[in-house]
Amino acid sequence: MTTVPGSNRPVRVAIVGLGRIYDLNVLAYVGNPDVDVVALVDPSEDRRSQRSLDWTSARTFDSIDALAASGLELDAVEALLPIAQHADGVVELVGHGWHVNLQKPMCTDLAEAQRMRGAASAAGVHLRVMENYLFYDPLQRLREVVDSGQIGEVVGYHMKMVASGRGGWEVPWDTYEAQFAQAARGRGPLLFDDGWHKLSTALWLFGPIREVRAWIGATEVLPGMVVDAPTTVIFEHHSGVRGVWDLTLAIDLYLRSDYYTNDERWEVTGRHGFARVNRCTGRGLQQPSLEVYRDGELRSHHALDDDWASSFRASGRHWLSWLRSGLGPMLWGPSEATEVLRVALAAYESSADGGRGVDPSRLTTDGG
Repeated sequence: MTTVPGSNRPVRVAIVGLGRIYDLNVLAYVGNPDVDVVALVDPSEDRRSQRSLDWTSARTFDSIDALAASGLELDAVEALLPIAQHADGVVELVGHGWHVNLQKPMCTDLAEAQRMRGAASAAGVHLRVMENYLFYDPLQRLREVVDSGQIGEVVGYHMKMVASGRGGWEVPWDTYEAQFAQAARGRGPLLFDDGWHKLSTALWLFGPIREVRAWIGATEVLPGMVVDAPTTVIFEHHSGVRGVWDLTLAIDLYLRSDYYTNDERWEVTGRHGFARVNRCTGRGLQQPSLEVYRDGELRSHHALDDDWASSFRASGRHWLSWLRSGLGPMLWGPSEATEVLRVALAAYESSADGGRGVDPSRLTTDGG
């Protein structure tokens, strides 16, 4: 496969999907001289009109077919599609010879992942599944603390995630409809959609997982609309490190947030101390975003870039830089994203069997 050739022109990009998450992903492109947004694609005329104010020279289209038929020259696509459209959408996009940066989750099952990866490979283009949490400054510093041995050998970790129903920005109703439709097909908004980020950080921090145990709950928030909480997931990594992930729904909880109302925390315990990230998307705990404790002393990090939006900017710019150079990890490439998918699917299989331990590597494309 090749990256975008030459360095004497910007990367030519089309943004496909102009919904709520566009406001964050687009930050990598704003004011970036190394990219030229040449097309905007969305079936909604209102969204096309609104977003075209950001890119006055970009052409607008109501479908991928219309974009392809236009003959417009492209290098890459920022694909912000509903989850149910990821597999078919990626196959179509790479089939036109375009590199693709795909919004997470990758897809809903291993057969779809295999089809997407095969299509990208056959087309000779790159598929990336973006993971902005790996670019969130407090989490990057947490990883540095863990890897440096500051808290000693890791003996366990805990991730906590609380979804609330009050606060944050407005989310279009059609976004919720797509999420609940996805939940009805067995892929809930907390564990599979937003939770994809937490699964990614677990693998990024501690490496491959050899066993998953899960108990996935269900709470009806509106007639026929179910959220996958309360949920508990336990991981055992190949290194022997074990972790626990709690997912809770507090529907009446007010949470201050510029974005989604989600309270997230990570705590890693070592033999000599612990390190914890106190927030990410929301601002529930008004404490330093990273704290490190060892030998009776607590060090607080007050000056990290803990604005969640910054992680989107950094992730997107990493992708655009990678397209030019091909240097370093893609974060995530398709093989790593498939491993995240395997862990999520292992959690579903475990829960369906009463919390039985499931090895993600043993899952197959037929669901076994």
